[in-house]
Amino acid sequence: MTDTYSGYTCNLGNGQQLLVENRGQQTTITVSSQSVGQQQSQGSGLNTGAWSAPPTLFQTPSGLVLRLESAEGSSFVQLQGNHIQSLSRSPSLTQAEVVPLRSLAAEERPSAATRQKPMEPMKPLEPMKMGNMEMQMNPMQMRMGDMEMRMGDTSSAQTEANASAKRFCSQCGQSVEVGDRFCAYCGHQLTH
Repeated sequence: MTDTYSGYTCNLGNGQQLLVENRGQQTTITVSSQSVGQQQSQGSGLNTGAWSAPPTLFQTPSGLVLRLESAEGSSFVQLQGNHIQSLSRSPSLTQAEVVPLRSLAAEERPSAATRQKPMEPMKPLEPMKMGNMEMQMNPMQMRMGDMEMRMGDTSSAQTEANASAKRFCSQCGQSVEVGDRFCAYCGHQLTH
C-alpha cells in the first residue's frame, strides 16, 4: 500500500519559501530561505494523520499561522522567520488574512535529494600570479621582485636565510660584511 501524497507551497517573501507535505499520517513543514551564497532550511514533522482538507495559511498580527485539518481534528502551527512551532490551542484568527497556497503536482514533488543539496568542496588554490608577485600554498611561499619568503620548509629556508642575510650596524644602520668586527662607517664594535 502506498501512502497518499499532498503538497503545497507558498512564497513568503524575503527569499523564504514554505513547503507543506502530507504522506500518510505524517505532515512535514519546511521553511527555507535563500540569499546570495547561502541557503538555510528549517523543518518540522507532525503526526497529524491524513489531511481531510487542504492546509490554510493565515497572516496574523503575530506572524503566520498554518491550519491543518485531519480526521483527528485541527492542528495549528506558527511560523516566524525560520522558526516553526506547534500551537497547543487554536489562535485568534479574527484579524487574519488568508495567504494562498499553491498545490504541488506529482512531478513537482521535491525528493529528498533536491530538498537540501550538500555544498561542493572547494577546489585547492592554484598558484596565484599578480604582476611580478607569485604565491604558492604547499609549501607556502611568496615571491615579489627579488624578495622571497617561504614557510613550512624550515631546514633549507633557515640555511638559505643565514647565507644570504645582510648585516647592519646597530649604531648607524649601514650595511656591514659577515666577517667584519667593526663598522667601516662609524667604528662601532659589531656583535655576532
